[in-house]
Amino acid sequence: MDLLLWRHAEAQDGQDDLARPLTEHGHRQAKRIARWLERHAPEDLRRCCSPARRARETLEAWTQDYELLPEAAPGAAPLAVLAAIGWPELERPTLIVGHQPTLGGIAALVLAGQHSTWSIRRSALWWFKRRQRHGHVETVLRVVLDPELLD
Repeated sequence: MDLLLWRHAEAQDGQDDLARPLTEHGHRQAKRIARWLERHAPEDLRRCCSPARRARETLEAWTQDYELLPEAAPGAAPLAVLAAIGWPELERPTLIVGHQPTLGGIAALVLAGQHSTWSIRRSALWWFKRRQRHGHVETVLRVVLDPELLD
């Protein structure tokens, strides 16, 4: 099953962490990844998003069709987010738009099976595929995209 992690794009500084909007640069970053997703996202993709404004604005560069995932709010525990979406027994491919260090922690758990503090750049997209191969379950890192490298 596919799991996609998309870190929110660059946001403005502010006191109310949940209300911080994207910068102009952040909107451009989000649109670059959105254009790529438009062409390559798996069919029947479940789209989950942190309730923070910057995460919602990032995902809204691509779609208005998503569900808020309170468990993915800033400071969320990686295991809590994975439990909320039902990993590894996902019913359908799932995208999470969220924050650091949570997404980096999820990436480490999914790919390496251990807790770690991996870093995911702003507006970067990581795509994992969990599959059975030769009688073993494996997780493959399919794609890592940096918006600055996309046209």
